[in-house]
Amino acid sequence: MIAFIDDHRGAHGVEPICKVLPIAPSTYHAHVAKRRDPAKLSARARQDGALKIEVRRVFDQNFSVYGVRKV
Repeated sequence: MIAFIDDHRGAHGVEPICKVLPIAPSTYHAHVAKRRDPAKLSARARQDGALKIEVRRVFDQNFSVYGVRKV
């Protein structure tokens, strides 16, 4: 939904799009702020981002066959 708003905000504006979609403009703006400044992410989200890289590395090293239990 955020990507849709990003794509169409130039033509229609954020608030009119948010009126039609089930999302508050403040939610959109908060998401954009977090995307722009990773320091605004929660500790869990920052940790997940770091772990995502490690999980991808392990998965790729094992011929992309390991499932969730082995990774």
